[in-house]
Amino acid sequence: MHAAIYPGSFDPMTYGHLDIIKRAAGMFDEVIVSILDNRQKTPLFSVDERVNILKEATKDIANVKVESFSGLLIDYAKEKNINIAIRGLRAITDFEYELQISQTNRLLSKGALDTIFLTTSLEYAYLSSSSVKEIASFGGDISRCVPSFIEDMVYEKYGISKNEAER
Repeated sequence: MHAAIYPGSFDPMTYGHLDIIKRAAGMFDEVIVSILDNRQKTPLFSVDERVNILKEATKDIANVKVESFSGLLIDYAKEKNINIAIRGLRAITDFEYELQISQTNRLLSKGALDTIFLTTSLEYAYLSSSSVKEIASFGGDISRCVPSFIEDMVYEKYGISKNEAER
């Protein structure tokens, strides 16, 4: 079985993430979307909330599983017996950062973990979870960035009604 891990914080999941998930699901027998529990960050959504969001967003993609993990990706991948990580790229700046992480993971795993980069579809190249949170925090329209159920949840976190954001 050919499987891959798509790790990330997904805080919140965007259409760009969903694009990568769908495309990876077409390439592998199984894709495990793995939400990193990074205790050094203060996320908008808890790990459990993000797991539930991703499960809902991917419920129609049969070969996608959603889990969370903490610690090093190489240890998680070894535990799952998976040797491929998927990462999305939007711009050259993403590549520089992701290449460094990929090379470090390969070194630390003694060559056991490779990374496959998928470029985000052009229509989502501008999207980042950070920009979605910033736009939403000021009551801006994020409907083109995230599925509607996530949009509602993001606005709720900021105490903004969807009607206020649409004005």
